[in-house]
Amino acid sequence: MSAPGEELLARSQEILDGGQLRPGVNPPPGQLAELAEGVAIISGFAHTVVFATAEGLVLFDLPIPAQAPGTIKALREWSDLPVHTVVVTHGHGDHVGGIPQLLDDAERRGHQRPRIVGHELVPERLRRYAVTAGYVAAINRRQFGETGVLPLAGFDRSAPAAPRFVEPDVVYRDQLTLAVGGIHFELNHARGETDDHTWAFVPEHGVLCPGDLVLWSFPNAGNPQKVQRYAADWAEALRLMIARRPQLMIGQHGLPVAGEARIAGMLDTIARALEHLVASTLELMNRGAGLDEIIHTVRVPEEVASAPYLNPGYDDPEFVVRNIWRLYGGWWDLDPASLKPAPLDDLAAEVASLAGGPERLVERAIELSRNGNHRLASHLIEWAARAAPAAAHEARTAIYEERARVEPSLMAKGIFLAAARASAQGELLR
Repeated sequence: MSAPGEELLARSQEILDGGQLRPGVNPPPGQLAELAEGVAIISGFAHTVVFATAEGLVLFDLPIPAQAPGTIKALREWSDLPVHTVVVTHGHGDHVGGIPQLLDDAERRGHQRPRIVGHELVPERLRRYAVTAGYVAAINRRQFGETGVLPLAGFDRSAPAAPRFVEPDVVYRDQLTLAVGGIHFELNHARGETDDHTWAFVPEHGVLCPGDLVLWSFPNAGNPQKVQRYAADWAEALRLMIARRPQLMIGQHGLPVAGEARIAGMLDTIARALEHLVASTLELMNRGAGLDEIIHTVRVPEEVASAPYLNPGYDDPEFVVRNIWRLYGGWWDLDPASLKPAPLDDLAAEVASLAGGPERLVERAIELSRNGNHRLASHLIEWAARAAPAAAHEARTAIYEERARVEPSLMAKGIFLAAARASAQGELLR
């Protein structure tokens, strides 16, 4: 094990055993740390996990294109073995974006083209990204760009909207075991953050590769701007991982973790958080509750939510509840008015008229925001901005900047800051 590897494992042990989150959960991009003989992690916006075998290297994921050169450089400083296989844990751009550059590197070196392996739904996901490239670019600008994460992650606002993706050469449905140089990579499909996710166990090393099913933040099972996520399946996959009794866990985000008991405890706690949200949401749904009641009622128990790796710094449990509702109940929220709603501009004009003019809405929104009632303030300022934009945009900018300041979730911060930026330019968020 290298010194950087010892440092990463010591850091995760301190956090997990001490029960408090510390800075530095994500190592600097492009840093390689050997965690065991022939096993390494190269950090990035999403990490790359590397295994050395007698037939060549096996990699799990390649990061976004901007970080791929640093990852490849670190890899080549560690080993000059050809890359035999790249396993794609799922088709998100921060996990597959650098594969074309790895293939180019293999060609320059005269190596055989690496084999790309992933779940059978990965190609469908990549093709969907191609036909929704403009929408995906807009999501990334809101989700990352307004919060300062975009440049830190190496994203470029001016980059082409449609990246160059490489589809897998080998796909599987439920399970697939790859044997490379005497090492076995047991691939398992699980729905969670995506429907095309792969987690793996490598018995010769006792290593678990959970992909994005372990994030060192609350599970990304809600994301308001993305397609359906699967909280119950996610929890089930975590329980299957525990059964493999891994000694070392290396995910694509956060820190690696050593020790069977430590890993099992972490996986169990994440599973319990998801299971609680699913069970509580379904219980209320079965009682006839609507979405409004459910999202303002269901909470993760504090003894679980306080785990240092479940902070809602990226996704929010409230968003996860919405996705559970969408999976089991559809998109309608049980509000009859929302089934076939009036145009928002018409509704805003009517509310402003009843209030005595949009200025009254602005005044009350400012008052509510100052008193910390950001949810209600947001409704009022939206109506005001639609009824009379010139009278509302200055207040709308301030209200959403303040709301973003107090929100823990990066997803919520990004959307609120995007709304503030739009109002600063005299526009609505569209």
